[in-house]
Amino acid sequence: MTDYEMTSCLSAVADQLLKEVQKTYQEKTQIPDDLLIALRFVFGSCALQALDLIDKRSVTCVSSFSGRRAYQVMGGSGLLYTCYTSCHYCPCPAFTYTVLRRNDSLLCKHILAAYLSQAMGLSQQETVSDQQMSSILSGRAAATDT
Repeated sequence: MTDYEMTSCLSAVADQLLKEVQKTYQEKTQIPDDLLIALRFVFGSCALQALDLIDKRSVTCVSSFSGRRAYQVMGGSGLLYTCYTSCHYCPCPAFTYTVLRRNDSLLCKHILAAYLSQAMGLSQQETVSDQQMSSILSGRAAATDT
């Protein structure tokens, strides 16, 4: 199996796991131990860090009237990261290093927190104008800055 095939397979497992988290959380409003173990197995230590960010209400889904959407995650260092679930990207140094350069992980804790909060329906919600969203997407402003 090539590295690409292995990454594709692991990505499919991760997608299925997130769907299972969504289904189970909707039914039971909690994540059972077996799914927590699976999250840790697939995503490594960033799974617990992502769940911690969700517990701290650090994830905000920012959407505009035209339907564009991004997630802003307040990291443990106090920096705000705009994560793009549509293209699977976070601008944090951990994503650049462990995901893009070393290919050691599928995600960083910020984008995993965005995916999990989306699956669990636990992100803060903020609606902004299309102009504000353009500023957020270009990296010029945070949702609350405008």
